[in-house]
Amino acid sequence: MNVYEECPLYQNDLITMRQTRMDDANQLLFCYSDTTAVPFFNSDNCHGDDFHYSTLQRMQEAIEFWYDSYQNKDFVRWTIVDNASQELIGTVEMFQRIAQDEFNRCGMLRIDLQSAYEKQKYIEAILEIADQDFYSAFRVNTILTKAIPLASERVKALGSSGYRPLNRKFMLYDDYYLKRRI
Repeated sequence: MNVYEECPLYQNDLITMRQTRMDDANQLLFCYSDTTAVPFFNSDNCHGDDFHYSTLQRMQEAIEFWYDSYQNKDFVRWTIVDNASQELIGTVEMFQRIAQDEFNRCGMLRIDLQSAYEKQKYIEAILEIADQDFYSAFRVNTILTKAIPLASERVKALGSSGYRPLNRKFMLYDDYYLKRRI
């Protein structure tokens, strides 16, 4: 199955991940306007976009960009749904990185969560889906993701899920973790 021909829906006991769509904008604005959450988002190499959106129009523009990027086969953006409340709690982005360095053809995973959901159990649920499905869906053997030191719940979730600190810069950036397919 090609993830860019038919975007899969993923789910486990805690969350469901489905392709982000325009009617998610109102609820996703709670995540992207959350000034406590924004510092935990990975905006590295995103041309100055820090993913802090304070208006519905800006959130809609971001979703339109994400949809266009999906159509161009650049990346996939899923909305994360809390199964218990049906609340939209954030998004996940994933793509296969193409570059002229040692991380060519590695998967890049970005996780954006409302601060109330920046909890180990939610992050582990996301990583469980990534472990089960993203290596094959994106044809990668390694997944890279970022967690700043202040993101203690994320750092714990990464460690318990088998991700290890890169312990050096990735391109120009710090605080990356990686996991190789077993």
